[in-house]
Amino acid sequence: MKLLGHIGKYFLMIGTVFSRPEKFRIFRKRLFEEIQKIGIDSIMIVALMSVFIGGVIALQTASNMDNPFLPAYTVGYITRSSTILELSPTIICLILAGKVGSNIASEIGTMRITEQIDALEIMGVNSLSYIILPKVIAALLFFPILIIFSMTLALIGGWLALLLSNLCDTDTYVLGIRSFFRAYDVYYALTKTVVFGFLIVTISSYYGYYVKGGSIDVGKSSTEAVVTSSIFVLIANFIITQIMLL
Repeated sequence: MKLLGHIGKYFLMIGTVFSRPEKFRIFRKRLFEEIQKIGIDSIMIVALMSVFIGGVIALQTASNMDNPFLPAYTVGYITRSSTILELSPTIICLILAGKVGSNIASEIGTMRITEQIDALEIMGVNSLSYIILPKVIAALLFFPILIIFSMTLALIGGWLALLLSNLCDTDTYVLGIRSFFRAYDVYYALTKTVVFGFLIVTISSYYGYYVKGGSIDVGKSSTEAVVTSSIFVLIANFIITQIMLL
């Protein structure tokens, strides 16, 4: 029953969030602020994780290719497929759930316990739309950009790792990346990314907005937001894969 109560309150929150902003000038300003916090500030961690994970996938694939019947370009093909289908959209979004989700939950939770949200409502402002809508739009706009960036860097990381270890030459690796490429895989990955971004931001906002107590409770809600959004990202990943790939 408690879970159903949370789900019902969550959907009521979503319905209120997506209302028309009262002043587009203020909304536009807040949108650019959220793009900076949610998107641009996440570039470095996405870049670092993508390069090294891409390198690890390429090295593991190359070192385990003992079958002589497998063509040499299989390394590039598997690295590309793993990166596009799962590494970038899912693993990177789980990392962002920890970084972005905890920041959102703690920020909104702090606003709640310091009565800033109450002050907005007293002034007649739709606090849910004012606080959360710019975050949702920023995530929907910038998460796909981050994932495309991640895909590119992961493939570069794989190439650098293979080059430094002399396990595969550049032409063979590039041939593998280009072999059997399907644009639908990118569409599938970006579709997952949009869904994951929406879940991460809205779930984290929910935990922050409805927090009660003091600073310790804000910390607890931040942790719960990360755990819950990560679980729902994995569930959504399974469902979307069932729908779009099978």
